[in-house]
Amino acid sequence: MTESLTGKVAFVTGAARGQGRAHCVALAHAGANIVAVDIAAPIAGAPYDPATPADLAETARLVEAEGKQIMAEQHDVRDLGALADLTARAMDNFGSIDVAVANAGICLPATWDAVTPQNLRDTLDINVVGVWNTVMAAAPHMVAQRNGSIIMISSYAGKKLQPFMIPYTTSKHAVTGMTRAFAAELGQYGIRVNSIHPGAVNTPMGSGDMQATLAAAGESNPPLNNMGSTFLTEGAAESEQISDAVVFLASSTSSFITAEHISIDGGAQYF
Repeated sequence: MTESLTGKVAFVTGAARGQGRAHCVALAHAGANIVAVDIAAPIAGAPYDPATPADLAETARLVEAEGKQIMAEQHDVRDLGALADLTARAMDNFGSIDVAVANAGICLPATWDAVTPQNLRDTLDINVVGVWNTVMAAAPHMVAQRNGSIIMISSYAGKKLQPFMIPYTTSKHAVTGMTRAFAAELGQYGIRVNSIHPGAVNTPMGSGDMQATLAAAGESNPPLNNMGSTFLTEGAAESEQISDAVVFLASSTSSFITAEHISIDGGAQYF
């Protein structure tokens, strides 16, 4: 059984909705106070509906309904200074940063020849640099405590690939490598670093024109469209199923697990 996180503090990015919101609520349910960040604004080129300040406020309401405290603020994970300032204020408020969940990310589907330099830069800046910024904002506090758990949300695309998403696949493979590298150097301070690799998940990232954009790209190479199929009757996970693994890795139940890459994809990486 996963142990309680009572007295712990979790820093979660991309927290306004979808997986990020589910992680905040699950960690709060397990006993943690939450420090939540989301840009809560449109991302250029994204075909899905953007998160909003109202979404972030709803995450805060749900955490408080669990009886826990939350600091929820709008920040861009590309801004290291803003994240570092927030974690410093969270230390003043809560006294520790015990868990960091680098969840924020974007996905801009396109065939290889339709990817623009800006699409590539934005994806790498948010999905890779943003993850690095999250660690750099949280890890110094964990080093001082000589304890902590860092959880990077990679993807099925970080183990295999996601067709028609070269920037996304590139970024998620980078997160997989970053997990191992941080785990190696931070282990001496009692900090564990692991990555989680969801396949398809039912979240608002599938809203707006996302499905139509994917279908249009898929017409360029139909045999690739079956990649990512699961071995189970369900084709996609719910956010709460990913959060179960987040809570596990945040807790002392996983105390000797580090540099690991946990898939929650219904077997899709092997299809």
